[in-house]
Amino acid sequence: MHPAPSVILFSTLSGLGFGFLAFLGWGVLQPSGWAAFFLWALGYVLAVGGLLASTFHLGNPKNALKAFTQWRTSWLSREAWASVATLVLLAPVALSDIFGLGLLPVVGQVGGMLALLTVFTTAMIYTQIKAVPRWHHWLTPVMFLSFAVAGGATLAGHVWAPILLLVVGAVLWALWRVGDGAFAKAGQTMGTATGLDRLGVPSVLDPAHTAGNYLKREMIFVVGRKHAAKLRKIALALASVAPALVLLLPLGVWGIALAAALHLAGALAARWLFFAEAEHVVGLYYGARR
Repeated sequence: MHPAPSVILFSTLSGLGFGFLAFLGWGVLQPSGWAAFFLWALGYVLAVGGLLASTFHLGNPKNALKAFTQWRTSWLSREAWASVATLVLLAPVALSDIFGLGLLPVVGQVGGMLALLTVFTTAMIYTQIKAVPRWHHWLTPVMFLSFAVAGGATLAGHVWAPILLLVVGAVLWALWRVGDGAFAKAGQTMGTATGLDRLGVPSVLDPAHTAGNYLKREMIFVVGRKHAAKLRKIALALASVAPALVLLLPLGVWGIALAAALHLAGALAARWLFFAEAEHVVGLYYGARR
């Protein structure tokens, strides 16, 4: 599928932001004054900035408000409600840290869980799509959550951050291994798509469209195998191994900043691959997979 920059930024930045807000809400860091202001501001900027980036992929950004109306059936709508609930609930926790108000810890703990629930709803937007076999399995939400937790732990300077970053690497490897065979395992062919497989092997005499269209632009994207293999190594190194090693060095806050920057770069590469390598079954009609 077409790896739109807005969707890549949305899923990456919001995941990192909500992951960091979860650690702040849980009280892993206990800042006060200006330090609390800057840390909470960082979490909110990442989370809200990622959410706002998603609206640029809409034909009319005003349609984003309609996402709140379909919460019974739409994971996108559930994400909208979960994100707002998280941001609203954690706001008094942030104010408590900044001004020393002594708010009960349970509020932050619930807010932290809501932050991870928001990331889960984001993941389910893609996991639910049966027409994209590479996404339609349980490893997709595990990948989203592992990035959020590891990224949040890295920004928080948590002692478990190096291990969590290595877990991200293991999850990425598993995701790619399962995803590479997902389309074939799903058994999707032109025959199953048209219901003509019982009569033989159907073929297309003429293309469905002779000019560009939305489906070809958004649902079909071919990335070279060598290019993908190289990007996988880069994503694995930057998102997992390199920041884990940096955190083991006695670099203090500069080490945390460097590790977070490396992890974010790797997360962007991994998320680009997440979309670029995904094959929608509609591509069968255009000869994307023969």
